[in-house]
Amino acid sequence: MIPFQKVRDLISRHENLEKDLSSGIVDKKKFAEKSKEYSDLNDIIKEAKEYLSFSKEKQELEKICLDKNNETEIKELANLELAELIKKNEINEKKIKLFLLPKDDADSKNAIIEIRAGTGGLEASLFASDLFKMYEKVSQKKNWNLEIISISKSDAGGLKEVIASIKGKNIYSILKYESGVHRVQRVPDTETQGRVHTSAATVAVLPEAEEVDVKIEEKDLRIDVFRSSGPGGQSVNTTDSAVRITHIPTGIVVSQQDEKSQIRNKEKGLKILRSRIYEFERQKIDEERSKDRKNKIGTGDRSERIRTYNFPQGRITDHRINLTLHKLDEFLEGEVFDEVIENLNLQAQEEELKKLN
Repeated sequence: MIPFQKVRDLISRHENLEKDLSSGIVDKKKFAEKSKEYSDLNDIIKEAKEYLSFSKEKQELEKICLDKNNETEIKELANLELAELIKKNEINEKKIKLFLLPKDDADSKNAIIEIRAGTGGLEASLFASDLFKMYEKVSQKKNWNLEIISISKSDAGGLKEVIASIKGKNIYSILKYESGVHRVQRVPDTETQGRVHTSAATVAVLPEAEEVDVKIEEKDLRIDVFRSSGPGGQSVNTTDSAVRITHIPTGIVVSQQDEKSQIRNKEKGLKILRSRIYEFERQKIDEERSKDRKNKIGTGDRSERIRTYNFPQGRITDHRINLTLHKLDEFLEGEVFDEVIENLNLQAQEEELKKLN
């Protein structure tokens, strides 16, 4: 049961925000902040008021049901209404609890996604390419803007590594569950005896940090420049345009060589570095808060096997929620991506709700 005072505080906050916004005294920045908070509270205010009035309405209906002077038909109607009221109150209570859960500030941010071929040689690089194409298709369907920051191709036309920025609404809240090891089971084109091979790719999704989120001091950076290289180490640039940036306090290293300009490579490198530092600091805080992170969905642990893509059986299995769908082709086309994410999100919410009880 939610303490009534917490629910009263929500209603009171909503009323105060309404007064502030209608007074016209608030400056532009505060107006935007308060408007967003007011809009968020609008989504729950009806349920909050119903939750507070539940006890009184329940007592009145119970009184009708127990009154011997009332006709049977009236009692039956009151009983039906009471059952509906109790059911509705349970739904309202869950909605309010979800609303009261601590918000992750990063959920509203854009994301940087990093995909790397893992074990499995050329087949792993082909799978990394398949994963990247899937995220491209999801982005197109959702009207997100995907921009490649850095890409390294393999000899077989696959990807050794790709880093991209994805912009849109609440991107990180949707993609954060993709971090981890993605495993594929299929017969490679080069396999003559039809044997199924297992290979893997790792995905890391980071909230895209702004300069206000992470302040990087020049004194904390070591910047090395070198000539960019193509496949097999051959030089593709006659100037020292490639950049390697080391953040000395954390030891995080970023290399960038996609652009011909050293300045552009440095800009892109700092963008990735800022997001990696931001995520590094977030994970430190999370680990301090909870020693039980391994049981938590969406930890961002890159070594955790999260999903298997089985081509012979046409199935996809998410190991964190024991969800198996025989819709592999549709998933890779971005068609049933939301179904998996919604299930992961629901499970994560359930785990957080248990902590409130």
